Amino acid sequence: MERRTFLQASALSAGALAMSAPMASASSSLRVHILAYDGVEELDFIAPLDVFAMAAFKGGALRATLVSTDRPGFITTSKGVRMEIPTGWSPQDSDVLLVPGGGPHDLPGSGLHRLINDKAFIRRLTQVRAVKVGVCTGVMALSAAGFTRGRPATTHMIAKAALAAQGAILINARVVDDGDLVTCGGITSGLDAALWLVERYFGARVTIEVETMLEYERRGTVWRAR
Repeated sequence: MERRTFLQASALSAGALAMSAPMASASSSLRVHILAYDGVEELDFIAPLDVFAMAAFKGGALRATLVSTDRPGFITTSKGVRMEIPTGWSPQDSDVLLVPGGGPHDLPGSGLHRLINDKAFIRRLTQVRAVKVGVCTGVMALSAAGFTRGRPATTHMIAKAALAAQGAILINARVVDDGDLVTCGGITSGLDAALWLVERYFGARVTIEVETMLEYERRGTVWRAR
């Protein structure tokens, strides 16, 4: 049986899958903030944004917003795309914060290296009580803020050794869900993590519709703590 057909049959017979976080209610929208900064990897943040926007279009009660690290302004991505980010980030204003990668964490001059060395940003990041989502090497920013220490996590292959050395319990899975910490591997894994979050909050039906519209099926098995 084709994977999507199997999932549709499972959703119809068993209802929405049981998730580790509550569904968003019809009366409120899940606030998803996606961090955008100088040197960010394009697909790391655009792919999840597309998934969340499609989920909202398909009936998911969520609102996804690109946010800057501080105040509104322009950024230049890793491939040179210049774009305006009209919303500044506040640690208290989101239910989900997604931090994308931006090149190697230990390469001076990379977007992520500059982000991690922005001490004011890291201090503010430690204040986040929302669900933290790390995409690709963006997980290393969450590690710098202390969120991955002693917890299951994954990241891009080039940073896995460093992530483990900083105290994470390294899991070789494409997506790792440890409740309020969700991490995923390199670049295209952001699609899988975003689709998993749509399923976690809004169930299988919405997720299948988003996959169908994107003509993309998730890869691998999500590792879950429970």
